[in-house]
Amino acid sequence: MGSSHSQTYKLAEDIRKPAIGAASLSADEPSAHKRRHHHGSDAEQDAKKIHSACKGAGTNEKKIIEVLSSRTSEQRQQIKQKYKELYSKEMEEDLKGDLSGNFEKAVLALLDLPCEFEARELRRAMKGAGTDESLLIEILCTRSNKEIVNIKEAYKRLFDRDLESDVKSDTSGSLQKILVMVLEATRDETQQVNAELAEQDASDLYKAGEGRWGTEELAFNVVLAKRSYSQLRATFQAYEKVCGKDIEESIKSETSGDLEKAYLTLVSCAKDCPGYFATVLHKSMKGAGTDEETLIRILVTRAESDLPAIKEKFQQMYKKPLAEAVRSDTSGDFRKLLLAILH
Repeated sequence: MGSSHSQTYKLAEDIRKPAIGAASLSADEPSAHKRRHHHGSDAEQDAKKIHSACKGAGTNEKKIIEVLSSRTSEQRQQIKQKYKELYSKEMEEDLKGDLSGNFEKAVLALLDLPCEFEARELRRAMKGAGTDESLLIEILCTRSNKEIVNIKEAYKRLFDRDLESDVKSDTSGSLQKILVMVLEATRDETQQVNAELAEQDASDLYKAGEGRWGTEELAFNVVLAKRSYSQLRATFQAYEKVCGKDIEESIKSETSGDLEKAYLTLVSCAKDCPGYFATVLHKSMKGAGTDEETLIRILVTRAESDLPAIKEKFQQMYKKPLAEAVRSDTSGDFRKLLLAILH
């Protein structure tokens, strides 16, 4: 067999290509399919670079940024494995010891598979006193079936707990019902649109909501959690005809709080998922103070799915490049790392 030095990356099976038409893609966005393939990179060499960046006095952040930001998530898994073989310790532990603040958080996020990082974020949202419902909604209501399945498996693997049980015990009422339904990961992911079904669903939603309120949430839940995105877009158009206003307006006037947020997130993703994430990123940076955790979460977990489309949307919506917004709202090595991911 050739020397281990010539070993290039093999792609593991968990490469998370979003299904076409799934949460992160609409069929007309081929740009999102371009993956960062870095040929000729070598896990052993990368592991050695990270090790030399950490040892001795002073940490070489530049080298860490260079290696981690230019590799795919799968390749970073292999670097971690090699690191352990070479130095008998976890790369995360060494990096943790040397880094701090938001830069450390972002580096550690990059060392997880996206599904693992999302699982950790969900755990963080539910651990301790109080639940961060917005975080549960942002992750669970925007992912494809495959992504949800991967997140559930990662959650089990990392915490030896069942995600659905945790969500059930940490939420209640209407929000709990919609999240549990989304967690079933049984959304139709075909591209065909059934016009009759769209009319039928639109009229069911109208009857359930505007028609006689005490919202029959079940109708909303089934439609928003189970229909394909292209089907939902047809349903929303039909709904406007029946109702004379768009579905978002009805949701806002008929629901409130976390349920409203969950429904609007589901609608927003069906209409334009990259647009949804562009909006969340913009909110995380506008006004006083930056929500760095949101910045890290979206840039890291979407880097290999729809980040190109999110960048495009951000530019359209806010008339400036996402990188420019990030640059003016962050600093130091944290800024350098995020800009390298956006590059």
